[in-house]
Amino acid sequence: MRIHNGLKYGGLVFLLLVTVGCARAAKDTTGFPRYNSKTVEASFEDTWQTVKTVLREQNFDLYTRDKRGVFVAYTEPKRRLLKFFKPRRVQYTIELEAVSDHETAIYVETLRQVYGVTPLTYPDWHDRKTEDDTQARVLLDAIQARLAS
Repeated sequence: MRIHNGLKYGGLVFLLLVTVGCARAAKDTTGFPRYNSKTVEASFEDTWQTVKTVLREQNFDLYTRDKRGVFVAYTEPKRRLLKFFKPRRVQYTIELEAVSDHETAIYVETLRQVYGVTPLTYPDWHDRKTEDDTQARVLLDAIQARLAS
């Protein structure tokens, strides 16, 4: 009787592990970010310095300032009262590409993030669908205005 119950419960545990699994596939995040771009009449070096200055002036947390033309900047994490106090932030990935000696293309990727924990992961920032990208357009306009003056 004990062997029969042991096999039965062992089979249930095995079946549970096989069907549920110990790990799960990563969530498909295609379509989550929003993209904006603008071409400015300035050299790559001038545009790089201007982007760095504008990001600092607008109080972004700069994670990367790559001389190849990549910036990763974050807004300050904020908590919303009605959304169970989950911190939220927006990640901006800004890439610069030299079009010519006097023109540079600026590409901005906007991605909304929520801090949280899933049962099988460590606490981390998780990507969510971005609905509003007005701050990215404001950022591009500020860079262009700074370069024009």
